[in-house]
Amino acid sequence: MAAFRHETARLVLRDWREGDEGQADWDEQFRITNTAPVMRWLGGVMDAEKLAQQVARVETCRAANEFCFWVVERRDDGGHLAGEMLGMCGLKRADAPGSTVTGSMEVGWRFREDAWGYGYAKEAASAALHLAFTRFGAEQVVALTVDGNAPSWGLMERLGMQRRAELDYEDVRYDAALNPTIVYAITAEQWSAAQP
Repeated sequence: MAAFRHETARLVLRDWREGDEGQADWDEQFRITNTAPVMRWLGGVMDAEKLAQQVARVETCRAANEFCFWVVERRDDGGHLAGEMLGMCGLKRADAPGSTVTGSMEVGWRFREDAWGYGYAKEAASAALHLAFTRFGAEQVVALTVDGNAPSWGLMERLGMQRRAELDYEDVRYDAALNPTIVYAITAEQWSAAQP
């Protein structure tokens, strides 16, 4: 499988590297995003076992689908270090326990706290949606969050996604503060109609 790399105006989305370099990618990802503020709506800071499970899920997802969450790095933007990891963003098949959208293509993102507010998540997620519909043949893409995470569902709305309250579900892995999971979705036709 060829290594994935996609560039936007300010970002590079790429595969996790193999071997020791891949471990370095994951170490950096967890250093910058496995923090209380970033993980507030994602089940809290992960221990070593959960970190290993996340790596395995991403690797399994990529092997099965040719896509998953990618490393997001900053390109040279005239004042910041090119190649600096900002987080991850990408596509997966929804698979949460009790999910109403199991098997649907899902877009998601996780960015370091000091990268919030600069439009990086929107830029990366827009690229992921473009790839979902033009390269990976999605008919619909969903995004999942919780009601309290207004920045997340606000971004979903800015991406043109529609709230699908009838698809909300209880995720048994989390307590009441992180339930229900709320669902947003966009179809290929809706996405295409919104393109300039």
